[in-house]
Amino acid sequence: MRAVEQPSLPLGRVSADEIARKRTFGEAIGLSADVAGYDLDKQASADIAMDKAQWSRIQNGQEGIKWSKLEKFLDCMGNDIPLLWMLYQRGYDLHSLRKRETETERALREARDQLAQERTERQAIESAMRRMLVGATS
Repeated sequence: MRAVEQPSLPLGRVSADEIARKRTFGEAIGLSADVAGYDLDKQASADIAMDKAQWSRIQNGQEGIKWSKLEKFLDCMGNDIPLLWMLYQRGYDLHSLRKRETETERALREARDQLAQERTERQAIESAMRRMLVGATS
């Protein structure tokens, strides 16, 4: 199985418009596998513990897929293309979607913001001190 990164809109490799052009969920599944570098259906289905016949039925729209299996597929592929396709079908604008922050991401963002503010304040104090020293030596 591939290393799992946090899935996101795979900008640069496939556009939101390309996802929207897919007519069926099966086509979105196929695009997801293609973007992940899977050339053969057998290879992708084996990595998510699904037999080739079931994989084929899902791609052809003859069978549905449970959330747990879809979630495993998304993690394995490293992208959310089928999920994004479903959102598009429900009327969502793929260009404005973004993922929610995790608690860790939020804490990191807040720490970075605080550090940037402290640096700005330190630079202002250093600048004021330099001006005072220049004025005192003049």
